[in-house]
Amino acid sequence: MGVAIRAAGEGDRERVVQLLDEAFQDDPVSGWVFPDAAHRRDRHPRLMEVFADIVFAEGRIDITEDGAACALWLSVPADDTHADAGPADDDGPVQLREAVDPDNVRVELIGRLTAAIHPADRAHEYLWMIAVAPERQGEGLGGALVRSVLDRCDQEGVPAYLEASNERSRALYERLGFADTGHPLDLPDGPRMWPMWREPRAGSATGV
Repeated sequence: MGVAIRAAGEGDRERVVQLLDEAFQDDPVSGWVFPDAAHRRDRHPRLMEVFADIVFAEGRIDITEDGAACALWLSVPADDTHADAGPADDDGPVQLREAVDPDNVRVELIGRLTAAIHPADRAHEYLWMIAVAPERQGEGLGGALVRSVLDRCDQEGVPAYLEASNERSRALYERLGFADTGHPLDLPDGPRMWPMWREPRAGSATGV
């Protein structure tokens, strides 16, 4: 039986934020942005709120019908180098820090570092984040969410891009046809992120 997926609406905002917060609380990158666990529990949900609101306004959020998983996508035109910093200008990372955790420079830095490595020469679909409820991980929900967009990418001849924040997600994306760009991002005194790119597959399916 397939996974039922629909576009999330504003009525799903609370659930989307909850999914993102639960899925990324223990992620290596979130741990780097908010090293203190208690502070992370307090501020991390706010960061996820801002991310969700940006994508609700500028992109698309897909959610499984049962609310167990969601994926945040942005359609990025060529030469847009600030897609993951929020507003498409140099103030985006600053605005992000001010909205989430004004004294935490790493909130701003993560936006600047990922924007700096974001491909700018070709239009593409950008998988910003994907979240699966902890108790539902391992059921294939994340793969189903990604494949639903990659199938459209293949039909329309559009590439896709993402940054994997851990080895487990990187392995999933490799199975879906993504490949390292060759330039991993090592956060200062922190974990590694893997920028990954996927060329559209003409006349093929993404099932793995």
